[in-house]
Amino acid sequence: MATACSNGIDTGFVDLGTAQAAVLGAVQGIAEILPISATAHMRIMPTFLGWPDPGAAFTAAMQLATLLAVVTFFWRDLWRVTQGAFVAVKSGDYRGFEFRLAVGMIVANVPIVVAGVALRGQFDSCGTTARDLWTIGAASVGMAVLMGLAELVGRRRRAFEDVRLRDAVVIGICQIGALVPGVSRTGSALTAALLMNLTRVEAVRVSFLLGLPVIVGVALRGLLELKRAGLDAHGWQVFGVGLAGATVAAVAAMWLLTKVMERFSIWPFAIYRGLMGAFLLLVVWLDVLA
Repeated sequence: MATACSNGIDTGFVDLGTAQAAVLGAVQGIAEILPISATAHMRIMPTFLGWPDPGAAFTAAMQLATLLAVVTFFWRDLWRVTQGAFVAVKSGDYRGFEFRLAVGMIVANVPIVVAGVALRGQFDSCGTTARDLWTIGAASVGMAVLMGLAELVGRRRRAFEDVRLRDAVVIGICQIGALVPGVSRTGSALTAALLMNLTRVEAVRVSFLLGLPVIVGVALRGLLELKRAGLDAHGWQVFGVGLAGATVAAVAAMWLLTKVMERFSIWPFAIYRGLMGAFLLLVVWLDVLA
């Protein structure tokens, strides 16, 4: 599968046509919101279609679509936290839920930032083996098991206002797994929230709110890397088309996720991940793509 490097950054997406970029953008938007791993799908789909691997920087910058979807769905919570934190600082009363959640949003993202800096280049450099299909397949199967376990043992009795700082710490540590292609930030954070006995809908809410700072950070980092790669006008045009497709798809996926978690459970996503991972491991074992 074709790849391209510019200043050490994988820019394979530049070789895509606008139609291909729109399709991959839509896939990215959906898979970034649903707990099924965007990196896995952005690696798998081009492989089987014979398209260039769009690269880790493209995937990271597409987090802008995730950011827009999170703000669209949870703007009331974000306003509540911002306003509450400001009032707490102004009054000197830090006992309120809003201030605790604001602190939690910061604390929850420290582990993945530290791990990301320490492991920089291990998962997103050109030619890295971390994006190999066997890695993604194994990670997908592992996360499917954990998601199923969370559904089985989670008691689903805690509400949004029951979230404490220790919950943010646990979710933050679990988010480190998102650095491994095939795990996904949504999958790891949502699984952790369910294991801490949050209701399904509140688990979705908490996992995205606590992960918002890292979503912003990853998106900005991806944009900076694309800028450092020295993209020309065509490259930015392809990226823009992909981002537009990702944004529309991400908003739709957020609606779908909340409805599935409200009416059913996380099982559909766990089963999908398990089957996808098993299929990829079988493909690697049979050496079908050799």
